[in-house]
Amino acid sequence: MKLRPAFTMIELVFVIVIMGIIGKFGIEFISNAYRSFIYTKINNNLQSNSAMAVEVIASRLQYRIKDSIIARETSTSGFTALRNASGDNFTVLEWIGSDIDGFRGPNANPSWSGINDISVGNATNIHSPKSKSVVANGIIKNLSNNNSRFRDAALYFVGSDNDILTDFGWDANSANETYIDNQLGAMHPIKRITRNNKKFAPLLSSSSFSEVFEYYKLSWTAYAVALENVSTTTNMGDLFLYYDYQPWHGDKYTDSGRKKALLMENVDTFQFIAMGSVVKIQVCVKSPIIDGSSNQAAGGGYSICKEKTIY
Repeated sequence: MKLRPAFTMIELVFVIVIMGIIGKFGIEFISNAYRSFIYTKINNNLQSNSAMAVEVIASRLQYRIKDSIIARETSTSGFTALRNASGDNFTVLEWIGSDIDGFRGPNANPSWSGINDISVGNATNIHSPKSKSVVANGIIKNLSNNNSRFRDAALYFVGSDNDILTDFGWDANSANETYIDNQLGAMHPIKRITRNNKKFAPLLSSSSFSEVFEYYKLSWTAYAVALENVSTTTNMGDLFLYYDYQPWHGDKYTDSGRKKALLMENVDTFQFIAMGSVVKIQVCVKSPIIDGSSNQAAGGGYSICKEKTIY
């Protein structure tokens, strides 16, 4: 009988034990590598998306009319000046923006100069040298997708006294002709453009406004950032940016048909505070996938916060 080489029972047992050890640690290694990949991917997504949301808000806040910024607790609640807002119950931030695109203008030539020649102008005929209202009208039409025009814009005189509660139109009602036909204390709707497109006619009446200043800003839209659709179980919601509405004409960002853009989903926190004329915003987003916790309301999940200070 011819003998054939083979493994002994002890050798087989050793092989099986070694394979089991390799299998156990190999699976753990692969599992950890996969978990690390998922963690990195989610972390990168949260980092980039939250940073983008903060930058979008900050890029518009940078050119705000500083006296106009307000806060609301909900879309239907009243408002208060941001500098007077305290606590973390506010979910809506609103402000009136200066038309920076028109001020820069095409080919580095401004479509409105921001200067009122008070030596030749008056309260009913603002003379703005080097301004080109026709060009400004085209820029506003393009930015609003043909929804707004230069005639929908308003002037804000730098240095004028104003009351944030009554002079910007935040308490406006589109059915109230006071906001449509009359000038507010701070925002002065442009009624018409003279044939010389360097002259604007806001038709300021002495009873509503008695001072005309040398410098002005042109505004054609307000902005609102609102945290909406907040879940009662996860405490997370969606962050939206609203634009292309004019409070000085009685518009509200909640009116139907207003333009809005989704900035971020799964937002855990949207907070803002004013320190003098400086505004600080914070956006926190959360993912429950990394630690596997479904009880986000109790603190489960993975959260990343981004902050920005706007001067």
